[in-house]
Amino acid sequence: MPNVSSSRRDFIKQAAAAGVLLAGMPRPARARVDSKLRVLSIGVTGTIGGTDRKIIASHPRVEIAGLCDIDAGVLAQAATEHPGAFTCADYREAFDTHGGKFDAAIVATPDHSHCAIMTMALARGKHVYGQKPLVQQLEELEIPRRAAAAKPDLATQTGAQRIEHAARRAAVDILRSGGLGKVVEVHVTFGGGARAGGFYFSDGMLGDPIEPPAGFNYDLWLNGAAHEPCRPGMVQRQWRSWWNFGGGQIADWSVHLTDVLFYAFPELTSPVRVCTRTPSRDLSHFHAQRVLSTLTYEVTGDRFAGPTCNFHFYDSGMMPDRAQLGLGEGKWPGGILTIVVCEGGVLVLAPEGPLEIWRDGVMTDGLQWPGLPAYEKFNHWHAWVDAAMGVKTPHLWAPFNVGLRCTEPGLLAVKAAKFPGQSLDWDRQSLTFTNHAQATRTLVRRDYRAGFEPVRLA
Repeated sequence: MPNVSSSRRDFIKQAAAAGVLLAGMPRPARARVDSKLRVLSIGVTGTIGGTDRKIIASHPRVEIAGLCDIDAGVLAQAATEHPGAFTCADYREAFDTHGGKFDAAIVATPDHSHCAIMTMALARGKHVYGQKPLVQQLEELEIPRRAAAAKPDLATQTGAQRIEHAARRAAVDILRSGGLGKVVEVHVTFGGGARAGGFYFSDGMLGDPIEPPAGFNYDLWLNGAAHEPCRPGMVQRQWRSWWNFGGGQIADWSVHLTDVLFYAFPELTSPVRVCTRTPSRDLSHFHAQRVLSTLTYEVTGDRFAGPTCNFHFYDSGMMPDRAQLGLGEGKWPGGILTIVVCEGGVLVLAPEGPLEIWRDGVMTDGLQWPGLPAYEKFNHWHAWVDAAMGVKTPHLWAPFNVGLRCTEPGLLAVKAAKFPGQSLDWDRQSLTFTNHAQATRTLVRRDYRAGFEPVRLA
């Protein structure tokens, strides 16, 4: 019979040695038994950060453990709603100083800062809810994809909340079923344009440099982008119109409008070609207006009418011709639409519905399609929390590997506007435009400011 005391001592020594080894390794954040998911909110208000934070906080198993924002005013206001949370302005401080206090992070900052923050979160073993578009540079399509792949135990989710609506899920099921026949082409209309002005977008007029708003840390807001003077309409909401910080209406809405295609057709991987036509010429500061762009996907299998499928994008109120698409007379159900032309009919989907099915010039309600299930209600944000807590859920529709596929065509469309009318052959694997060296040099990546580089995981 073995010596029990000796065996026990050996076990303790082995366990201690294992603990030393594990202590030096970043481990995925896991929910503690009978406890809450501790969440850091980065970008506490902004255009949707407040909504993300409040809805995620409404989950009964969530604690908002930390708040991070470069605007001292909104940070102070959010702190009154979560008095036990730590606060800081610099996301790097949150991870370096307070990393043991949270398990997951919401990243709801301007587009140009997403990649650096999300990849740091993943590298530190945190679950990530990332706002769309997930990235702002073409090279960044790969950096968080690889980071998420290297951390398969972490739950990621893209801000593609419109899948909550029954009409979108019905569209996915109809397309998957093949009931409309093979897909011929896709048309996506984005409503407004990059220089529409108003609440979210700038009018494209370059004002003189100004001082940043009081209490606003402009240097931290720039993140990895090259330093340039602060100007009117740049930093709080209208940054979407600016070339260095956003992606205009198209990149902003691409995830919301292309998602049903990527959910339905895994064979849609990456475009192989993009051609953008626009009268805009000066794109030194702002994105183009009146963008018409065609993106070509190579496809395999029997669900498409040919070896390629084109996505046609329209912004600034432009729309395809109804007669050309085989639709009857009538009005579009809105200015922001996903239109899938198939051999046996046309599917027309507004962001939250309605869903129209057109055959031989006659429209029917897509929700009346035979055989559709009863769509249960669910909460898109809470699905991410459940996944992070280890609860199996069918509602985590847009993990990063899917969200990045939805992001890619939008980025390509707006960036190709710098070479209007030119057909650019895109190779995602090498991150190059294989027929255009200048486009590769100028459109694919940025030089990050020191200290704000993304974390690159294998």
